[in-house]
Formats: sequence, structure tokens, C-alpha cells
Amino acid sequence: DEFNRIDAEVLSVIAQQILQIQTAIKSRLHFFDFEGTSNLPLKWTCNCFITMNPGYAGRAELPDNLKALFRTVAMMVPDYAMIAEIKLYSYGY
Repeated sequence: DEFNRIDAEVLSVIAQQILQIQTAIKSRLHFFDFEGTSNLPLKWTCNCFITMNPGYAGRAELPDNLKALFRTVAMMVPDYAMIAEIKLYSYGY
């Protein structure tokens, strides 16, 4: 959460760790070695998400090695009036 507030050096380490986990999942391993811990159980359904708040003045960009591991998704506030109008039309009003 709030990855844009973490130092770039720390983010680079996190990117290497996430890459190691993603590689283990792609290899369909049940156990893998992680950061000195051997035979760590791995669930293939695990997920990792990054959230960023673009409103902060001190916002920093993510390093490229971390960006490459994730897909970008933009979120916005829904237009509730339009949603209500479409629902009403669908009900015949």
C-alpha cells in the first residue's frame, strides 16, 4: 500500500523478492527457497497488488524493474446518475 512513499532502494529489493515469488509460481513449485528460508510452501493463488495515491505532492515514480512485474489499472469515481438512468431504462421507465 502506498508504494509511491517508499524509498527507491527498498522498492528495488521488493521487486527482486516479487520476481522470485512469481518465478516460483510460473514453475508450478509447491515449495521454494525464499530469502534464506528453504522449503517455504507456496500457494499458486496468492496475489500481490500495489496501490498508489496520485494526489500526494511528494509522490515518486516506481522503478522500472517493479513496474514490469505488474499491470496498470486506473480507477475512477463511478457516475451514479448515469448508472441509475440506465437501470431505470432497463426496468422500462
